[in-house]
Amino acid sequence: MGEGRDTEGTTDTPVRRPPAATRTADPPAPLLGWDAAGGLAALRGLLARPLASYYLLLSSAGLLLLIGLTMVFSTTSVRDFATGGDASASLVRQSVFAVIGIVAFWACQRLPARTFRALARPALGVAVVLLLILNLLVALEALFRVESIGPLKADLLWLFLGPVTIQPVEVAKFALVLWGAHVLARKGATLGWWKELATPLFPVVGLLFVLVGYNDLGSMLCLLALVVGLLWAAGVRLQVFAALTGVGLAGVGLLVAAASLGAGSGSRDADNYRLARLTMFVNPPDPKECFESWCYQTVQARSAIDHGGWFGVGLGKSTFKWDWLPEAHNDFIFAIVAEELGVVGCTVLLVLFAVLAYTGLRIARRVEDPFRRLAAAGVTAWLVGQAVINIGGVTGLLPLTGVPLPFISDGGSALVVTLAAVGMLASFARAEPDAARALHARPPARWVRLVWAPLPPLPGRRRRPATPPPDRGSVPRSRTRRSDDQAAARGPRPGRTRAGTASERRR
Repeated sequence: MGEGRDTEGTTDTPVRRPPAATRTADPPAPLLGWDAAGGLAALRGLLARPLASYYLLLSSAGLLLLIGLTMVFSTTSVRDFATGGDASASLVRQSVFAVIGIVAFWACQRLPARTFRALARPALGVAVVLLLILNLLVALEALFRVESIGPLKADLLWLFLGPVTIQPVEVAKFALVLWGAHVLARKGATLGWWKELATPLFPVVGLLFVLVGYNDLGSMLCLLALVVGLLWAAGVRLQVFAALTGVGLAGVGLLVAAASLGAGSGSRDADNYRLARLTMFVNPPDPKECFESWCYQTVQARSAIDHGGWFGVGLGKSTFKWDWLPEAHNDFIFAIVAEELGVVGCTVLLVLFAVLAYTGLRIARRVEDPFRRLAAAGVTAWLVGQAVINIGGVTGLLPLTGVPLPFISDGGSALVVTLAAVGMLASFARAEPDAARALHARPPARWVRLVWAPLPPLPGRRRRPATPPPDRGSVPRSRTRRSDDQAAARGPRPGRTRAGTASERRR
């Protein structure tokens, strides 16, 4: 009743719709725009998860490690087979160091922040001692032809402790992260004063710069990027950065000039190779004249990149690794990546480093502890800065300095220390407030925590502030002076008597 009534404002009247066969279909939504919006929404949802930083760090570092092992085998197989008959010798050695690095990663991600702070000074002391021993042995070999002292032997950047080979500058990088973050976090808001920065941060940093930069200018630039990351995360004023820029440029100029005196791989009776590299970057010579000069490696690296093209010649099919490109397995491994995997492979590598940089800065922004924030920013500046210096030097966008590419280049001590630093970042990622709450909401099994990592502390759990002391009244006046300018004898205070025996008073 009333179905056919046309009453204005009636809401309960059913609407007659045409049959399905004659009904017109709605126009389809734009598929491309919907997919793009849906993809961005899905990406935001993944990044909003509590443990997104932890999984981004694991995935990017793990993929970089896997690519590095693959490229080390591809680059060194020809040389190893020609010299020793075993094409996998370098791969086995690098895999052993990778296992040691994974153990260091596991150990560091189980440590709390207070343990890292406690290890800051001992680690810095060990790094300084190793650098002093290295420079002493290098000086003795250059001046008096003394090649070794007992089991100790040096080879420019490497220190041989019997059968163990270590690169002290890698230990110095991690130690400077821990110690610098500890010092800056302890100073807090007083960093606006030059005096607080001048003691003890700048003297120790200057000492490390001299010990490292005399033999290895590229690693000193990595330390400089690390220090800049620490100061930036601490909120130091721009005037400080301007002054540090001037001092840094002056120091780099002195180290470039020191190559004429034998610094690094230079000698007194040869040209200054550091100045030659800088001059070559400013004014590139004709490639035909580079076969007997300092630009040989750069020209060969560019030729390898050009040979790879967009998609590369194929994994393991490089021709420049047949002793045409010096240090192809170490400082110039990015050129072999470009030759074998092309622009696509280089893009994947750069994206993984970009994800690592984003994750490190995300961790530094989200953690609450000042030490964790500073240490995360320092490690990120160190790894990303070193990658930029290496890739920029290989491609010719920056002056050539000769530093390895993190995770990718052949090198045992560098890989172990890098994975240890990533383990510390993983510990900080689990300590993010949302991540800690999520882990405590659904704690894993006990054996998982024993094997993998313990639960991080919940955020906001701090000790209650101490109860303020009761009001003691006004400050008592000083004793009156006698006319002969001597203090008057102190008498008993009014209202207080010494009642009871001595033993009762002691109780």
